[in-house]
Amino acid sequence: MSAVLLALAAGAVIGLTLGALGGGGSVLAVPALIYLLGFTPVAATTAALIVVAVTSATALSAHARDGHVRWRTGLLFASAGIGPAMLGGALASRLPAAVLTLGFALVAGAAAVRMLRPRPASAEGVRVRPGRAAAAGAGLGAVTGVLGVGGGFLAVPALVSVLGLRMRAAVGTSLLVITVNSLAALAMRTGTAHGLDWALIGPFAGAAVLGAWDGKRLSAKLPARTLQRAFAVVLLAVAGLMLADAVL
Repeated sequence: MSAVLLALAAGAVIGLTLGALGGGGSVLAVPALIYLLGFTPVAATTAALIVVAVTSATALSAHARDGHVRWRTGLLFASAGIGPAMLGGALASRLPAAVLTLGFALVAGAAAVRMLRPRPASAEGVRVRPGRAAAAGAGLGAVTGVLGVGGGFLAVPALVSVLGLRMRAAVGTSLLVITVNSLAALAMRTGTAHGLDWALIGPFAGAAVLGAWDGKRLSAKLPARTLQRAFAVVLLAVAGLMLADAVL
């Protein structure tokens, strides 16, 4: 029962962060699954993809109702990441646990640094370069496939600076990209899904979905910049813990 309560608490925190910040919360799913619930790195990245896919798809419907999803743009961006996401998903099960932990620590650190920096300004009117857009989409897909993170902290700036979307549209469209990439990566991880503890993943994902709704309301009451900085500090601590675990 204590493990289920931990899963509920961790899922709620991750969903709250996703709802409040529009991205970045899923990067906590893997360390929570490893250090709180005892998952192996491979199982944790697979389980995190399930949580990310469910939470992102649920949040996507809310943003779509508000008219903040650019479907054609998002699908074109996501299409470049499907192949790398599938390859990354297949590769993850063959990588040593220490390599996955180290890679995740570096990505978590990069996410924290990006959150401490100001969000990019809208690049309305920017000329879209297909090569840059494809490269950004492929890179995001690879990160999602290997490490099991949604990559909202990478997708939102890319959609703003490379494709010229406004911030609200970028956040909503990034959920579409994340959902597609997560499902593509999961398609290549069917072999690692059989041994997962669904009794923990179910409550974890359910709490994350509910937490995302509360996070959306919280974002209307507290300054987004304050929330971002607090989360970035926690994420830096998590990255340091995982880096030490991988190296020592």
